[in-house]
Amino acid sequence: MTMPSALDIARAATLRPVTDVAREMGISEDFLEPYGRHIAKIKLEAIDSLADRPRAKYVVVSAVTPTPLGEGKTTTTIGLAQAFAHIGKRATAAIRQSSMGPTFGIKGGAAGGGYSQAVPFEALNLHLTGDIHAVTAAHNQLAAMVDNHIHHGNALDLDPASVTWRRCLDINDRALRNVIIGLGSKDDGEPRQSGFDITAASEVMAILALSTSLRDMRQRFGRIVVGFNRAGEPVTADQLKAAGAMTVIMRDALKPNVLQTLEGTPVIVHAGPFGNIAHGNSSVVGDLIGIHTGDYLITEAGFGADMGAERFFNIKSRVSGLTPDAGVVVATVRALKAHSGNYRVVAGKPLPEAMLQENPDDVRRGADNLRKQIENIAMHGVTPVVAVNAFPGDFESEYQVILDIAKEMGVPCAVSHHFSQGGRGAIDLAHAVVEAAERPSSYTPLYPTNIPLREKIDIIARRVYGADGIDISPVAGKQLDKYEKSGFGDFMVCIAKTHLSISSDPTLKGAPTGWRLPVREVRASVGAGFIYAICGDMRTMPGLGMHPAAESIDIDDDGNIVGLY
Repeated sequence: MTMPSALDIARAATLRPVTDVAREMGISEDFLEPYGRHIAKIKLEAIDSLADRPRAKYVVVSAVTPTPLGEGKTTTTIGLAQAFAHIGKRATAAIRQSSMGPTFGIKGGAAGGGYSQAVPFEALNLHLTGDIHAVTAAHNQLAAMVDNHIHHGNALDLDPASVTWRRCLDINDRALRNVIIGLGSKDDGEPRQSGFDITAASEVMAILALSTSLRDMRQRFGRIVVGFNRAGEPVTADQLKAAGAMTVIMRDALKPNVLQTLEGTPVIVHAGPFGNIAHGNSSVVGDLIGIHTGDYLITEAGFGADMGAERFFNIKSRVSGLTPDAGVVVATVRALKAHSGNYRVVAGKPLPEAMLQENPDDVRRGADNLRKQIENIAMHGVTPVVAVNAFPGDFESEYQVILDIAKEMGVPCAVSHHFSQGGRGAIDLAHAVVEAAERPSSYTPLYPTNIPLREKIDIIARRVYGADGIDISPVAGKQLDKYEKSGFGDFMVCIAKTHLSISSDPTLKGAPTGWRLPVREVRASVGAGFIYAICGDMRTMPGLGMHPAAESIDIDDDGNIVGLY
């Protein structure tokens, strides 16, 4: 039997008024700003109003190193949250906001899929309440003020060649990666090379996700470094008198959005920082609200456990002060087969035919990646859970390989059919998470912040990625020295590398050993409070494929959206 499309499933759902969903979370209408009947923003005052309520168990959902197609973390997050209602528990899911770049590209939206979706589907995958557009506007407001300052005499002596603050847009457009701005007459500005990043890669987005209050966001915006003066000193948004206007633009965007799943479970949807160069997690304020709205708060971290989960533990959890109780590692048969090294999976193309045949040996050959990602959760003092995200065409013998590995490692594991069955298909997974979350947690960040930046990068490379060490280029070395001299030495670190391998080489599958992490460049997100080491060829403005999803998205004769998935 062929399943309906995600869009058809969503349209067939009967949604509850968002006020009813919020009321069950303990949030009164006084703290809601409705956007129609099924979406609302939550005022930040709700954080204090909920503070006396019991604290939920805090669970992060991550994954093995994914194929280019993704392994279903969002779908698992939502399916798991729905499943708790089937075992007499209340849960809230917290997920990232969808960027229109992937939505109109290859990967699709961020609402989940099948019978484990957040809804309304169209709104979530397109503009929602406009938060991402606010990020775009705030980011570009600062960019305009940078060039305006240079044009009007450059009192701060900002070196145009040092300006790192580019412009952004929430669209995949490779033609904007490198541009010359300021062409034309003298009144059109000073010509210089610049470019565009996708909005999810903006530091403004990272700040939105990490801010704990409006005042905190204002202070973070003020600390943004846009470049350096000719004496080598950082120039900030506050010095340009730009941070106030940015905060005004972002004031409403800081309020988290509340939606629901197909089964009426609350979903907080807020922020969407890029998973490659930023921390790839939903917002802190969303979690500060969600942690007091039920028995479990289920949040999602981008890409594999070596990336999103590592940053959840070492960046987001430090900022929020919330202690995680369990970490889910989503695994799929197809991903572990890919890690056997016997198949090549290409985004936008069908899986290799041989990969769809029963082959538990290939699952076993790729299982080193699963073992390492389980270790990456456990090394932070949190109990891992393995969620086998079931796909049509999988075989029981292949599931058994994964179940046996989890048993060998002493961690709970369940095969979950939430995509095809919704919450009832994830009941076993919900019981496994309950078991894990009841175990004592000794959450500890991987590194202290008061050690040198080089040492922090080395700790992540060796312990999380399995590298033999790091090789810092001369350029990166000078940048690290400059940042420490500028007072950024106590920052957290974020490694910008491929998501397709635990290593920095996307062609290396499994859990590679005998390699070193090359650090070719280091940049500072001063407002966000972390530096990011660039360890590979990272694209901060994606391009469209030969046949992007945008080609199939349209409006029918009745005004309904078609082709959105």
